[in-house]
Amino acid sequence: MSAAAVVHELRTAHLLPFLGAVVIATATFPLRTIRWRYLLRYEGAPLPFRPLWHATAIGFMANNLLPARAGELARAYAARRLTGVRFTTALASIAVERVFDGLTIVVFMVVAIAAGGFAPNATVAGMGLTRVATIAAIFFGTVFVILLVIVRQPVRSRALAHRLMSMVLPARLAERGGTIFDGFIAGLDALQTPGRLAIVVGWSFIIWLVATASFAVGFAAFGLHPPLSAALMLQSVIALGVTLPSSPGFFGLFEAATKGTLGLYGIPADPAVSFAIGYHVSTFVPITLLGFWSLWRTKLHLHDLTGGPTPSEQAHAV
Repeated sequence: MSAAAVVHELRTAHLLPFLGAVVIATATFPLRTIRWRYLLRYEGAPLPFRPLWHATAIGFMANNLLPARAGELARAYAARRLTGVRFTTALASIAVERVFDGLTIVVFMVVAIAAGGFAPNATVAGMGLTRVATIAAIFFGTVFVILLVIVRQPVRSRALAHRLMSMVLPARLAERGGTIFDGFIAGLDALQTPGRLAIVVGWSFIIWLVATASFAVGFAAFGLHPPLSAALMLQSVIALGVTLPSSPGFFGLFEAATKGTLGLYGIPADPAVSFAIGYHVSTFVPITLLGFWSLWRTKLHLHDLTGGPTPSEQAHAV
């Protein structure tokens, strides 16, 4: 792979579709905030959009700058500071969100596999595509069932959790752990309401269809012409890849996943990597800047997110 060739591909990208891809990709974040309002409630009431948007922007900005998906914790902490909702409740709602993301992505991958356009024995990271989809479906499906059982049987679930914690923790810490677990159960509330659950499923598909559209428009910007299903496949592979703790901003992983996935459709390494770098960097910047703007607007500070709550805040967070 030639660095000069990659730079050449970047310089010859078409500006309007390139900017369009960035705008479409950035639009997924306010859409995520809309969905989050259906997942996260405070004392049973919907939370206002603005503080949840600030928490969303701050969280994804932190994911871009901090390792190991620390932005999820930052997002829950920002929600706690801006809305008064429990930290563990906000964190549980984010966990539910990630499960729905995973299940939606599995559906997208199955559609992409059915559409074909690549060799039957094609692999990503040494694994067959069907196996990847199967493992992801089993994992996210299992987590979903566990969360559903917890929210449907809160008393038994809390008793079991307390029993397990009592086996390994002192009595005082085990009791505190039970309080934390109660907050976690509150974050699963949407799973009890079929109407809210259906809305969350619908918004999950909308969010990931919009994200997939940004890849398709990005392909056009770089003069790439794989089948439309390639955008579904690429979105799926990247989304599954970044569910694991990784480097800040997922740099390296994103580019490797893009190169490998587009290679399935016969796209050479140079244009594939050029697209990956151009798309990744250009979509990295807007949400990072929006996150810093939200920090400024809400009078929070980056060290608040990296240093964690103070002892007094911890007492209220759970």
